[in-house]
Amino acid sequence: MYRGPEVQPYAKAPRVTPADTIPVHGGEPPMTLEQATIKEHNPLQATPENLAKGQQQFNTYCAPCHGESGQGTGPVAHLLAKPPKNIVTGTSKDLPDGYIYGAIRDGVLSMPSYAEEMPAEQRWQVVTYIRSMQAAAAKSKVAGN
Repeated sequence: MYRGPEVQPYAKAPRVTPADTIPVHGGEPPMTLEQATIKEHNPLQATPENLAKGQQQFNTYCAPCHGESGQGTGPVAHLLAKPPKNIVTGTSKDLPDGYIYGAIRDGVLSMPSYAEEMPAEQRWQVVTYIRSMQAAAAKSKVAGN
């Protein structure tokens, strides 16, 4: 029987990994929804660019359930076991931005997580867009009274 030379792992330095092939910056720190509600604050301004990008992301990921108006009447809402929340005039209008951000990132109740689909900046753009819809609904309610 032949015995070859022993293989010594890392006797030679491993080859250099090409840039951007493994995560080295780390992700967002793990955080509960309660912690996100308290600690997270929207770093974005409601610029036309952020609102447009937020609307695009909202229409892609949120509108199927919540509807384009955010009232919980999306085209798949009738298929769900629990109806989607009205995010324009419901309780979320009174919650901090961090709560909405955390709900998008981690999911809440029957809503799934969109952390893999949307990077942090896009989630904040969606929060900004939702806030603009809530402000418009509040303004029209005041004008109607």
